[in-house]
Amino acid sequence: MNAPRPKKPTLATGPQVPAIYELAHISAFQALQRGDASSDQQRMALDWLIKQASGMYEFHYYPSDRDTAFALGRGFVGQQVVKLLTLNLMSLRREQNGISSTPAPQA
Repeated sequence: MNAPRPKKPTLATGPQVPAIYELAHISAFQALQRGDASSDQQRMALDWLIKQASGMYEFHYYPSDRDTAFALGRGFVGQQVVKLLTLNLMSLRREQNGISSTPAPQA
């Protein structure tokens, strides 16, 4: 009979608990910093940052106000990263350059 495997810590064990990482995560972040990360390493680093380090998809409320504030701060980082990943860049460029996305009325 196999012994039960221990669960990986999540923010549920406490927002102050550092995120779990593996050697591949370290390698991915260091390659990202050097500017030579493969596409897989780039995705791995972002995925770890959003899901593990920031705990964006975790429940952020705790009995202690201090723990709640800490967890919400971590989650906010993930929200900002996801926001930048999902914004419509073409629309923002049009807006910045004063270009309308609808055709001008013809006279």
